[in-house]
Amino acid sequence: MMGLVKRLRNAVRRLRRSETATAAVEFALILPVMLFVYVGTLEASTLISMDRKIQSVTGAVGDLVSRADTTLTASTLTDYFKAASGILTPYPTTDLVQVVTQVEIKSDGTTRVDWSRQYANGVLSTSTKYLANTTRKIPPEMINIAKGKYIIVAESGISYLPLYGIVFKTAIPLYRENYYIPRFGGTITVN
Repeated sequence: MMGLVKRLRNAVRRLRRSETATAAVEFALILPVMLFVYVGTLEASTLISMDRKIQSVTGAVGDLVSRADTTLTASTLTDYFKAASGILTPYPTTDLVQVVTQVEIKSDGTTRVDWSRQYANGVLSTSTKYLANTTRKIPPEMINIAKGKYIIVAESGISYLPLYGIVFKTAIPLYRENYYIPRFGGTITVN
């Protein structure tokens, strides 16, 4: 029995002094953390890219509408929405909702929705959350710039589902809103 204890003690001493598998053990310990950081960085960069694309979609639609000279047809507006949706390539656009609203900023700073159009699932619609002749919240800075004028408010939103769902496990809502003053002044009508 004493010999067994002595052999066991010697084996433990040799194991303590041995460094042959240290690197493999350290690598095995750090690998899960490295993979988590790598996948998290990949998902975060994709999320940032998608957010920038939503900003570009919003900006493109708002800019195109604000360049219209008094009248904009529904088919032209639909084309603007479709073209802007292409900016999201290669990501899916099934959940993308785009809204363009013309708002009158009265000289006293109050607002009035003139018209609003929504594009979702490939369909242009007049039913949005902004009804004609109702008020719409606009940032005070924009009101100060546009008193007595009309503005175009472009909005885009999508629910982004991460690629792997390891770091970010639920869908993340992305939303952008931009404001434009019509280039030719006055109002723009949609037929």
